[in-house]
Amino acid sequence: MSNHRTLSLLCILAFAVLPNPLRAQVPVYKITPVESKIRFGVHASVPIEGTFEKWDAALTFTSTDLATGVLDIKIQADSVDTGSGMKNSKLKSKDFFDVKQSPLITFKSTKIIQTGPNTFEVDGNFTIRGVTRPEKLILTLSGKGTGIGTIAGQMAFDRKEYGMNSGIPFIKIADRVEVNVDLKYNRISGPPPDLK
Repeated sequence: MSNHRTLSLLCILAFAVLPNPLRAQVPVYKITPVESKIRFGVHASVPIEGTFEKWDAALTFTSTDLATGVLDIKIQADSVDTGSGMKNSKLKSKDFFDVKQSPLITFKSTKIIQTGPNTFEVDGNFTIRGVTRPEKLILTLSGKGTGIGTIAGQMAFDRKEYGMNSGIPFIKIADRVEVNVDLKYNRISGPPPDLK
């Protein structure tokens, strides 16, 4: 092999292996479940409110363009905690979360739009009980520009659209379920996304 071909091959290998300074860096975030919460509530004759104790969330970008961001939340359905063993058991049953057949409740965004200085609309696919439907998460960001902050969000859905048609004995339950997320984030590398 000629010296010229050897040098060309080494250059190609170095380009493939070594970091490329011309390649744009992307924002990389870490969300800490220990400092974050996912809560839900349903209007009922006996209040039904609770949290999920086990879940993971990721916020990823392929560039600094906000439109490339993806919020991905995976909740262990059997980690529901209402403070009541009876309510927990009912929610885990096949009438509601059906945790044996559908262990995960998920939300994966399909579009992020900035609607104000610190507010965002996030369209995504929400899955519960194995049923997936489009839903909208409304987010408010704190700590913009600092790399550390909170993403607070609300989403509401109709439980009957996901096959949760049953009730709980002696408790009248509304159809609308409200979900609140409170996610602590830390930008661990890369520049922030481009915000208005």
